[in-house]
Amino acid sequence: MDLFSRSWTALRTTAVGLPAEDFDRPSGCAGWLVRDLVCHLVIDAQDVLITLATPAGTEPTRDALAYWTVSGTPPTGDDPLDALTVRLAAAYQDPGLLTFHLEDVGSAAGRAARLADPELRVSTCGEVLTAGDYLSAYVLEWTLHHLDLVMHLPEAAGPPREGLARSREMVERIA
Repeated sequence: MDLFSRSWTALRTTAVGLPAEDFDRPSGCAGWLVRDLVCHLVIDAQDVLITLATPAGTEPTRDALAYWTVSGTPPTGDDPLDALTVRLAAAYQDPGLLTFHLEDVGSAAGRAARLADPELRVSTCGEVLTAGDYLSAYVLEWTLHHLDLVMHLPEAAGPPREGLARSREMVERIA
């Protein structure tokens, strides 16, 4: 769970430290600007909080690797939830409001992760995982989105090396 915290803290630190003009630049996510990706990170932080507060009474149905469903095609940005994220991000108008919300909800998600019992069974997306496996799965999420965030921002800090190494290992085992 330390790797979750390091990856999440590094991603939030990079996002919060971006100058306002960078929020209108493209991200590595198809059809999304940096502001859209940062808004998605707020939603992800909410998901972490919801999941860690949703205990399950059954055995795990997934682990950190099986959490991910591999698609034969890359995302296009046409998904209705993607479109909602873009509209929500635009509603913030001021990048400072968006980064404030990310830091507020994101730091709470980080605290919840540190306090979580790794063996606690939690429910998300109709599946049951241990909290430890769920948070391990999110190391991949944070690392890939960190790469997406800095793809067109050469001055911005990238993800931690250990998160990159773990993510590569996960992708190789998933694929």
